[in-house]
Amino acid sequence: MIDNSLTALVARLNATVPETARAWLDHALSEATDPRSMVPGHKGVSVWEMRFNEAGRHCRGAEDAARVLLLHTVRPDAETLARLYAHGTADERRAILCALPHQQHLPPGAALPLVEDALRSNDTRLIANAVGPYAAAHLDAHAWRHAVLKCLFTGVSLDAVADLDGRAAQDHELARMLRDYAAERIAARRPVPEDLDRALRLTNQES
Repeated sequence: MIDNSLTALVARLNATVPETARAWLDHALSEATDPRSMVPGHKGVSVWEMRFNEAGRHCRGAEDAARVLLLHTVRPDAETLARLYAHGTADERRAILCALPHQQHLPPGAALPLVEDALRSNDTRLIANAVGPYAAAHLDAHAWRHAVLKCLFTGVSLDAVADLDGRAAQDHELARMLRDYAAERIAARRPVPEDLDRALRLTNQES
């Protein structure tokens, strides 16, 4: 799993972007300490949201990290996050999903609708980020099992699934679902994903 701790994100930025991009981000983070600041001439558009959008141009190659740091600084409420996600590009949505573990000021599970929306998509980058630490902490057992199956179905590596070992252990229902999915693939003469056997082993319910 990719390390998306704040320390790792800063290190990734410093190693990836040029000094001019780092200076731009430092200025953007400074502006973000006042999330109520609005863009002159653009009614209702906050400065930090404009910077969030611009990060793809200024921090190319590390835009996810830049956007996560902006969100960590702003600490938006769940409604603002949902609006940003709804109107965002796929790249911006991915960054919001990456940022969820760092939004610890939110009520528990408040951002789950964003995770659930990503898991309904067929965008493998969104799915991979949707099954991170926030999902591991807040998805209920039923939804989490289906998230694992979604990864297998779309080809997302189970390395992306946070706390896979812990949540899969002794999960009889997950084992049943994995076996059923494998049987369907075999009956259709389609290959069984290699990760499926790995997940089944983790349930300690091998056949």
